[in-house]
Amino acid sequence: MSVNKLNDNKLKALLRNPPQKETWIADGDGLTLRAQISGNLTWYYRYRLGGRESKGERLCLGKYPDLPLAAARKLKDKCRAWLAESKDPRFMLDKESQQSLAPITVKDALEYWLDNYAVYNRKNHERHRAQLSAHIYPVIGSLPLHLTDRRHWLDALEAITRKGSPIAAGYVLQMCKQALRYCDRRGYATSMALERLTIPDVGKKQAKDDRVLTDNELRDLWCWLMNDGVQPYYRDLMKLIMVFCARTKEVRLSTWDEWDLENKLWTVPKENSKNGNRITRPIPDRVLPWLVDMRQRNEGPFILGEFKEDTAVSQNTRGFYKRLKHKESWTVHNLRHTFITKNADLGAPPHVVELLAGHELGGVFSIYNRAEYLQEKLQVLNRYLDRLELLAEPQENVIPATFNRTA
Repeated sequence: MSVNKLNDNKLKALLRNPPQKETWIADGDGLTLRAQISGNLTWYYRYRLGGRESKGERLCLGKYPDLPLAAARKLKDKCRAWLAESKDPRFMLDKESQQSLAPITVKDALEYWLDNYAVYNRKNHERHRAQLSAHIYPVIGSLPLHLTDRRHWLDALEAITRKGSPIAAGYVLQMCKQALRYCDRRGYATSMALERLTIPDVGKKQAKDDRVLTDNELRDLWCWLMNDGVQPYYRDLMKLIMVFCARTKEVRLSTWDEWDLENKLWTVPKENSKNGNRITRPIPDRVLPWLVDMRQRNEGPFILGEFKEDTAVSQNTRGFYKRLKHKESWTVHNLRHTFITKNADLGAPPHVVELLAGHELGGVFSIYNRAEYLQEKLQVLNRYLDRLELLAEPQENVIPATFNRTA
């Protein structure tokens, strides 16, 4: 079948001298011109969705000369490509038109993810929104998403690194990639601009923090806490984190209704745990007097007596190592690394330590094994308390502790 039968001279002649009756003129490959007595020339694309047996469709592409011959042929080729992919050209053309008239912007897509996913699944979603508002929206937020390519995103992400925050740049990249994938899965908007970018392309990964306190550092900290070296809120917070291998958030948000002093159980609710699972920890006998004292001192629902934001707690605790004159810095989170490592040295069962830390067990354990291991947990906690108390003794009295697997 011959194609490109029309040319601009023929089209201009039809404009000057309209036909005496409505006429259809084929250009080839489905592109057809409708010439009316009024002088209107309109482009149409003729096609069938289901082969020769299906009903013929006629799709209006636009009017000549507003839509020139070359542009009409390009649009026809696009329709043919959609048809080859089993996509209805009418639907696809309408979708493109909507994008052109009211395109979904970068900000629209990221806000869609924040409002429909992050708010319900990310506890720090407000931080995500603040980072996007600070780093992405001012640079490319108003650009149509489907017209935004990799260089636009790099302009925004590399600017974060230039400001001295390469780790934040990598964090924002990962967040934006997840947001665009979510939008694509939901059929809201599609962009593949970030798919081949990795964190080293825009910044750097956060270094793995596996700092473990030495026995001397543990001794300094434990003696400092037991001798009221810091205000009660942070003293109680640190002691509970050290003894239970708890996350800061679990203690910071803990209320008295989680603590069953009669049955000696602390149950962290799902909403306060990082992985959304309930965590049950037994309470050692020697910890009960601490809790009774805290209950008498602290009014209100929180076991620490008041609610403090995580940023305030982080800011106040980050300098504790300096107050103890430790040469190498450590954070409150490193107390969990220390608990896990020291208990491994003591020979404690790894799965019990992982459960105390609030980690999910891998493999079939995560599916079939729902045991709480309360007795085993209590043994681990008591053994670690023994170790802390021994460290506080004069060095000549210290006897190395081991884990009694038969106890």
